Amino acid sequence: MTKTDDIIESLARDLTPVPRNSLWQHFALGILPALGLSLVLMLTILGPRVDMPDVLMLPVFWIKSAYNALIAVAAFLAVYRLSRPDGSEGRFFGWLAVTFAAMAAMAAVQLIMAPTETYPVLILGSSALHCPLLILGFAIPIYAGAVWALRRTAPSDLRLTGFVAGIAAGAAGAWVYSWFCTENGMPFVLIWYSLGILLTGALGAFTGPRLLRW
Repeated sequence: MTKTDDIIESLARDLTPVPRNSLWQHFALGILPALGLSLVLMLTILGPRVDMPDVLMLPVFWIKSAYNALIAVAAFLAVYRLSRPDGSEGRFFGWLAVTFAAMAAMAAVQLIMAPTETYPVLILGSSALHCPLLILGFAIPIYAGAVWALRRTAPSDLRLTGFVAGIAAGAAGAWVYSWFCTENGMPFVLIWYSLGILLTGALGAFTGPRLLRW
């Protein structure tokens, strides 16, 4: 018994208190530079829209940006909660459903108000085939930053944590891509942006158990 007490005392002797905000700081250190890298890649490879001054006056641009930003923020908060051994996703999936439903309602309104001959443009645009893949590409650095941060934590459900981290990275990558994308159809955003986000979520669900094991 004495030896056990001595071992415990020797292990605890050099422990120091962890700062209260250290986990937040760790996540910021992993995610914010990765988001910056994704933005630099977008500006280098694609560049912003050439009509950006005019676009900034359009409500549809800000709706598209807000859709991705809201999902990203909610998902990163869920990832933060999941990073603890006793953590859960909280109300993330409910918030995700509400955000998706709101976007679907706006897409339906736009379709109802638009002439039927414009439906192909509003739904498919000119970039439906490569939009999800570009979102996935811009999301990968952000997902890598999230994985780096999570490697220093102790999540219990690795597949769920990887999936939510992928959703967060995908939404952040979609937000980055939205500064280049020329599509203004809400149905386009609902379908193809969401597909890009889900692709990154699937990547996270597949790689999470392998990359986040501790």
